[in-house]
Amino acid sequence: MHITRQIERFLKDQELPPTKFGRLAAGDPRLVLDMRMGREIRPEMESRLLQFMSNYGNQTDRHPT
Repeated sequence: MHITRQIERFLKDQELPPTKFGRLAAGDPRLVLDMRMGREIRPEMESRLLQFMSNYGNQTDRHPT
């Protein structure tokens, strides 16, 4: 599954705003918005995002704001 689709599903499942996801996962609040507009990400960033999503459930402070 393409990383963008995985992120979109994750956002929906976790009820997480795209800007908060980008800020927490990569330090870039525009990341998801830019990806929706066609931004390609490097393999290193893809690995980082996948790791963030897999570890997100283990974090104690997960309140979407």
